[in-house]
Amino acid sequence: MDRPTFLKTLALLPFASAMNLHDIHKTATAFPKSEKMPVLFIGHGSPMNALEDNAFTRRLKQMGQDIRQRQVPHAILVVSAHWLTRGTFAGTNQRPETIHDFGGFPQELFAMQYPAPGAPSFAQSIIEHVHDVHGSDEWGLDHGTWTVLHHLFPEANIPVFQLSLDVNKSMQQHFDLARQLQFLRERGVLIVGSGNIVHNLRQSMPKLMMGDASPYDWATEFDEWVKAKIDQRDFASLVNYQQLAGGSGQLSVPTTDHYLPVLYSLGLADKDENITHTFEEVSYGGLSMRTFMAG
Repeated sequence: MDRPTFLKTLALLPFASAMNLHDIHKTATAFPKSEKMPVLFIGHGSPMNALEDNAFTRRLKQMGQDIRQRQVPHAILVVSAHWLTRGTFAGTNQRPETIHDFGGFPQELFAMQYPAPGAPSFAQSIIEHVHDVHGSDEWGLDHGTWTVLHHLFPEANIPVFQLSLDVNKSMQQHFDLARQLQFLRERGVLIVGSGNIVHNLRQSMPKLMMGDASPYDWATEFDEWVKAKIDQRDFASLVNYQQLAGGSGQLSVPTTDHYLPVLYSLGLADKDENITHTFEEVSYGGLSMRTFMAG
């Protein structure tokens, strides 16, 4: 599958004037407090899931219904594997574009739109509350966002914005950044990490071409290793998977873009918060669709 990545070098300018701590706290907490929203990680897989009715998409629909019964989100923040930048950016668009950042799929998929409004006020609260996060209106909603929200919240009437992944940050820095976003959960923001725990398209292509959905042993091994570490709340091992997971980790995560959203979802979880695995599947050799929810 040919996926263009969005790597844009933007000058990181200091703020013209520094806000004092009181102003930052005031801005960040200006939104009314709510019941704490859950945090999701979704293994989004192929863009074709936007069109398909399968076990995964039916589970997403049920999750959306369950969340709405608890509390309709004021906004949705998605940390997608497909917005890669130098520096960290929050999307400030009033009307974010539906981005079809893929090729070789049916025209029906390219015709799909997810016309949700943006959430610039929530984006601004991140910019002012979290160190070294900047605003950008040069990205919309990529397929890591709209293909799953199409099933979770099909009405597209909840404001949506994205947070980019800084390619220069370490694994620990990404995890630490996620911790700083926890205040949003008490302001009615549903936060979704969207990637894949195992994502090796090069190794998966032969099976995809043959229609063979069986997983490779190394893919299942790493997916189960990650599940065990989540259940043990051993997030430090997941941050340092490259040193601890062995060969299965190297094959399962050939690039970190799809793995990083896992760290954001875990970094947003409270210390003793329940984490539920809501969908589990490794298919087509090296693609994990594991999905989980904290809260």
